Amino acid sequence: MFDTVVIATDGSESVERSVVVALDLAAKFDAEVHALYVIDGSDVEGSPEQVRAELRGALEDAGEAALETVVNHAQREVNTAVREGKPVSEICQYADDFDADVIAMGTRGRHGEHSLLLGSVAEGVVRRCSAPVLTVRQLDADEERAVETPA
Repeated sequence: MFDTVVIATDGSESVERSVVVALDLAAKFDAEVHALYVIDGSDVEGSPEQVRAELRGALEDAGEAALETVVNHAQREVNTAVREGKPVSEICQYADDFDADVIAMGTRGRHGEHSLLLGSVAEGVVRRCSAPVLTVRQLDADEERAVETPA
């Protein structure tokens, strides 16, 4: 049913639960796992020209760290990639390139919650990608305790 799972990560704390859920799904179906980090090209292009190379380098380092977190959570091989561009477009294109059966991502990213239900990137991916999208909400502290110690 699921042969290829793409995990879209921005390295934020709110993505952590989606990584765990996606890896669990991949393990259950023995699926290939891809982890993708997208450098928002508008962040780079919107910065002063004198700092663009330094900013791009810092964002690449942040991407590698985010992907390393996914790899460290996995008990299987993970294909990793850093791309630059518009996050929604890049995530959808990556999923198409690797014929993803599902894209997993958090509902809020590093920029916080942009809309009532989903972050702007998550909402864009849900609306535009041809592959199914599994959005996973980060639990607040009370919800986490309830999951850890069921009644």
